[in-house]
Amino acid sequence: MDKMLIVSANPHIRSKASVTKIMHMVNLSLLPALFMSYYYFGFRAIFLTLVSVVSAVVTEAAIQKFRKVPVTVSDGSAILTGILLAFNVPAYIPWWIVMLGSFFAIAIAKQAFGGLGFNIFNPALIGRAFMLASWPVEMTSNKFWANPVASFGAKTGQTMDAISSATPLNLVKTALKADPTQITCDILSKANDAGYAGATYWDLFVGNVSGCIGETSFLALLIGVIFLMILGLVNWRVPFFYIGGVFVFTWLLGYDPVFHILAGGLALGAFYMATDMVTSPISNKGNIIFAIGLAFFTVAIRIWGGYPEGVSYSILLMNCAVPLINKFTVPKKFGCVKPVKAN
Repeated sequence: MDKMLIVSANPHIRSKASVTKIMHMVNLSLLPALFMSYYYFGFRAIFLTLVSVVSAVVTEAAIQKFRKVPVTVSDGSAILTGILLAFNVPAYIPWWIVMLGSFFAIAIAKQAFGGLGFNIFNPALIGRAFMLASWPVEMTSNKFWANPVASFGAKTGQTMDAISSATPLNLVKTALKADPTQITCDILSKANDAGYAGATYWDLFVGNVSGCIGETSFLALLIGVIFLMILGLVNWRVPFFYIGGVFVFTWLLGYDPVFHILAGGLALGAFYMATDMVTSPISNKGNIIFAIGLAFFTVAIRIWGGYPEGVSYSILLMNCAVPLINKFTVPKKFGCVKPVKAN
């Protein structure tokens, strides 16, 4: 034969994508959300993001130097962890708490497991859980949340230094505890009548509400994830079945599904943290199971739990289940036959 087939060891699929390129594309996709955080919460949002990113990068470089392994901060993964962690904090939180949270995320949730690719939990969410356990007042008290400085629409802009406010999820959860028969739309309407800045579905969609600095704008996060989907860097099944599952579960329980999709950190969690390649399942079937589990825990915590938000803990809980999901959903090897049991 003139032409012989060349057989090499697997894998046989080649790609020009690299860890560095993927991470920087994800970081780039977060720019719309970062811009909206600046638009609504002012320079404070940029400052906290910079603190978190610098802390993450310095921590990773220092630990890798100490471990005498190659320093890989240029791959962008530490930058991504810093951005996502900052997006999960209120605007008024002291900067040093963000710095320590970012340090914990990199040192404990990432480097202690061996670095990128070996961590079993999303580092940014571990950092947030650490901050929530260590400084619960700063992470949950209304005085550390801020109404938007600017407004996207008809409302008049307000000065952040003068305004602090409960988040929409806090408002609704508090009201439902007092009277479970209330309707979410009515609660939001009453909040608007009382002068709350941002309580309509439009406000929730564009981000003109109180909340963590990077989670409020569903629109900005949606733009970012569509960019990643076009590049093929996000498995659409996770956000689709996660958000769809939240819609179905809240609707079946008699709650407002649109509100629960637009409010809180569901968009940030579904688009960016649940889709983490390292801590999510490797098969399509596994990703669907993973996403439905996320939806169940998110709704359960929001409705019956002590916290108004359940996205972070739902992702961490399902991260624990990923090895088990992989075990039962990884496709069988081509050509393998189950051994026949002897009679």
